[in-house]
Amino acid sequence: MRQGLLTARQLVKMYLARIEAYDKKGPTINSIITVNPKAVEEADALDRRFRNSGITGPLHGICVLLKDNIGTYDMPTTAGSSSLKDYRPANDALVARRLREAGAVILAKTNLHEFALWGETLSSILGQTVNPYDLTRTPGGSSGGTGASIAANFGTVGIGTDTVNSVRSPASACNLVGIRPTLGLISRTGIIPYSLTQDTAGPIARTVSDAAGLLRVMAGYDPHDPVTAWSIGNLPHNYESSLRKDALIGARIGVLESLFGNCPEHAEVNRVIRTSIDLMKDKGADIFWINIPLDTDRILAEVSVHRYELREYLTRYLQNTNPPAPVKSLEDILAGGKYHSNNESDIRKAIRLSVTGKAYYARMIRRTRLQESYLKIMADNTLDALIFPHQKRLVVPTGHTQVDRNGVLTAVAGFPSIVVPAGFSIPTETAPLGVPIGIEFAGRPWSEPLLIGLAYSLEQATRFRHPPLSTDTPV
Repeated sequence: MRQGLLTARQLVKMYLARIEAYDKKGPTINSIITVNPKAVEEADALDRRFRNSGITGPLHGICVLLKDNIGTYDMPTTAGSSSLKDYRPANDALVARRLREAGAVILAKTNLHEFALWGETLSSILGQTVNPYDLTRTPGGSSGGTGASIAANFGTVGIGTDTVNSVRSPASACNLVGIRPTLGLISRTGIIPYSLTQDTAGPIARTVSDAAGLLRVMAGYDPHDPVTAWSIGNLPHNYESSLRKDALIGARIGVLESLFGNCPEHAEVNRVIRTSIDLMKDKGADIFWINIPLDTDRILAEVSVHRYELREYLTRYLQNTNPPAPVKSLEDILAGGKYHSNNESDIRKAIRLSVTGKAYYARMIRRTRLQESYLKIMADNTLDALIFPHQKRLVVPTGHTQVDRNGVLTAVAGFPSIVVPAGFSIPTETAPLGVPIGIEFAGRPWSEPLLIGLAYSLEQATRFRHPPLSTDTPV
């Protein structure tokens, strides 16, 4: 832009052409719910400001794709549900406002698993989003619309939300970078909630540097979201200063052995992740294999409070919206019938659960014990980070339920982690490059700069990211 080779308008028009060519046509990725009808107009305004006074902010003209549970005043915010079709909040979510203030164009809202309930990105508002690397597979989720869109280059960068796996799952499945920050780093104000004990927003991008730049804009205190008070004193000047190619040299990294699978369906992931671990060792990292039993399926079943909190916090949101939302509770959603049938059992389960009672309190106590156990592993072994495959097996085909995901570990703890590409499975007829596989770096609270450095160092050493062939023909 400074060299006069590109304008914000040209960038917007290029992305709009790609969405037109690939989202509902061609490979039919089916990831975009709403395109911003004023995107070109907003880009023109940015170009005028650029001519008059230069760059307007760190995201000047950058096209951002938002998961459609993040509130926008100028486009509907549906959470992927027909029950909220055309619902438009009066105000932006704080995350959306910060992006606009940094000069970004919010280009479109992306599909998600309805109300972010699970990990296949299947909704009543749009249906099934598919993985650009293998059109027979899901893109992960629940932020799979953002992941598939960024992989297909429908926008520059994207924002997802993460309650259990939901930023890192599509990053792993779609050959991308996804950051789940420390709980409290990013405001949730204006985001349709699931579980405020575990909810956060996070960047999804094609490179670590792009994700770091987004994180800087998104992070910070919000008086309307009290958990962000913990961020005071824990924010670096920026995250881009952590982008060091030599960050792996001397880093002490623990490999959680129990988070690998040991069945035939896990073999491809194990091969790819172990190759990346060997590369890290070659780049100077000290690798320690940690043989401590951690069962992420058990953490999901016995510690995570997401289903217990959905009814409480979603109802509170729906009953206090401006303007009034068309539904006020999970019961209203069921009664109206405007939801995908695959999500009915999750909705009915959530209606029976609550944030009061012994079962919920027992989970909260187990959560504290998990946090302590996690930090003790790192302390006992003097570790800088933990690593493991985000998903023990390849992301599942459409029509199947996600299994064997490990992201619940840091989601329940509220600690930061970042997923980066680790490579691909063996190519097949439906996946000509192979299916992407992501490796997850996890750390102590507020250790985002350290994790970003480690992830960047691995990314620069491997360059595993390649665009999908399904959306690679000229527009």
